[in-house]
Amino acid sequence: MAKLYFYYASMNAGKSTTLLQADFNYRERGMATMLWTAALDSRSQGKPIESRIGLEADAHLFDKSTDMWQQVTAAHRVEPLACVLVDEAQFLSKEQAWQCARLADEGGIPVLCYGLRTDFQGELFPGSAILLGIADALIELKAVCHCGRKATMNLRVDEGGGAVKAGAQTEIGGNERYVALCRRHFSEALND
Repeated sequence: MAKLYFYYASMNAGKSTTLLQADFNYRERGMATMLWTAALDSRSQGKPIESRIGLEADAHLFDKSTDMWQQVTAAHRVEPLACVLVDEAQFLSKEQAWQCARLADEGGIPVLCYGLRTDFQGELFPGSAILLGIADALIELKAVCHCGRKATMNLRVDEGGGAVKAGAQTEIGGNERYVALCRRHFSEALND
């Protein structure tokens, strides 16, 4: 029976790297996969999915209007898919998260979603909230705070490295805009 998996973590935990390794494992065994990532992240100079350690792959792009059920099942009819892998899953809409569950339940295709659990204010992303509630398996990937503890939070920083305490939930950026911290250091940074 196919399952819906949600691999979640803070920034810099290796979510994209883990996704690309899983994709490689399927493909190495001659199995077809389908990769997805959010269209709103336009930082990439090469492939739509890029890890910080240099791995990359082509992927289909989703936005709020994408019907993942329709697109995946259409591709599955042409070439049976062994797995669907979704990067930046925090940006899935509620409907798209449920479409991922339907792909596992009705389509018989395992769906592996990778994303952030919370934003820079400690609030759940909409896609992550649904996945945390409906996924068959929840797997936390580990990042490390500067103190050595597990980093679970994403602090947004300004150009000078100061904590940003307000703003839009989504602002695309990497190490220049976000720092992965443990909850203690996250709280301290926001209360300074």
